Amino acid sequence: MSFKGMDITKNMRMIESLKSQLLLAISNLYSEMASETCDDIRPVALDTLSDTIIISYLLARRLGLDYLTLEKKITSKIRLGMLQDHETERYFGDLSALSRIRAFQSGNAS
Repeated sequence: MSFKGMDITKNMRMIESLKSQLLLAISNLYSEMASETCDDIRPVALDTLSDTIIISYLLARRLGLDYLTLEKKITSKIRLGMLQDHETERYFGDLSALSRIRAFQSGNAS
């Protein structure tokens, strides 16, 4: 087997692993949300959702998308949701808040 073939195989295995990790993270969050013993979902949600975002970025890269392109698409979708008055924007202003924090972070990137 050539080195290129091994790289493709390694990439495919990583993609499958990331897909599994993503499903596992979401499954864990759903299970905790449904649990009668969970008094405060916030720590689990913070941990799980941050894992989900990181895994999504890694999966995007393995699928041939660079991080900057992904960031631009996310920004574009946030703006579109604001323009289309997405339900979370209309009732809570969530997309505006997300847009502000992303603008703040990009302006203060180290």
